Amino acid sequence: MITVMGATGQTGNEIANRLLNAGEPVRAIGRSARKLAALAGAGAEPLAGDATDPEFLTAAFRGADAVYTLIPYDPRSPGYRAAADRQGAAIATAARNAGVRHVVALSSVGADLPAGTGFIAALHAQAQRLRTLDGTNLLILRAGSFFENFYASLDLIKHEGVNGDSVAPDVRIPMIATRDIAAVAAEALQTRNWTGVVVRELLGPRDLSYAEATTIIGERIGRPDLAYVQFSDADMVAALTGLGFAEDFANLHVELNQALSDGTTVSREGRTAANTTPTRFEDFAADLARVYREA
Repeated sequence: MITVMGATGQTGNEIANRLLNAGEPVRAIGRSARKLAALAGAGAEPLAGDATDPEFLTAAFRGADAVYTLIPYDPRSPGYRAAADRQGAAIATAARNAGVRHVVALSSVGADLPAGTGFIAALHAQAQRLRTLDGTNLLILRAGSFFENFYASLDLIKHEGVNGDSVAPDVRIPMIATRDIAAVAAEALQTRNWTGVVVRELLGPRDLSYAEATTIIGERIGRPDLAYVQFSDADMVAALTGLGFAEDFANLHVELNQALSDGTTVSREGRTAANTTPTRFEDFAADLARVYREA
């Protein structure tokens, strides 16, 4: 049995389906029984509940040969860090109480640092908690920025004719498709072929700047003149809160962008064949263009 947290989310859903297609028994965790219905129909055991409840998670983890964990977030809910810490503590407690032997934890490039990286700092704290588990083999996947984050830019592109954020336009950062993260995680959950604590970076096919990514998006949606605009920190916070984001989360978003722009948040391994993944942004942008046209 393999337990998958966030089974209706970007990485968790792909992982659960990959495992089911490989014939693995899957216990799929999510907040909504309705959203878990498709996985249940595919053969997973659905468990809907509160992922900050250690008793619920202990029951979900018990009997599992491996568990995929992550800390999902709701940008509209205030108090992100406190909520992340509650959920992280519940995960660690449940893994300990259930005697889980193998844990794959989704993290991020930059999570080696304890502070100054926006919401990624919570992933550093979570790694420290998981490292205290006796008898648990821990694989930490530090992924680059998700390609899928650009879905949030489509309204701005459609209505304002530009793409924008507070990241410096020409700084090149690792970006990755969530499907590639899921492929690595699913294989690890099946093989369970590591011992102790292992940290692995996943960096996508190449580093990209926001300006380069915007040019590719523009080409795919038929707007070759699409430009990237760097917003000031204050304007970015105002834009996000105007969209309904909690103010503390908006400030953490800007702090992360500052860390990306000044080189604080970078790969520590350097790019290698092992941490380079196959899906190109050009190919992902075709999916992005389809969603853009259908919106």
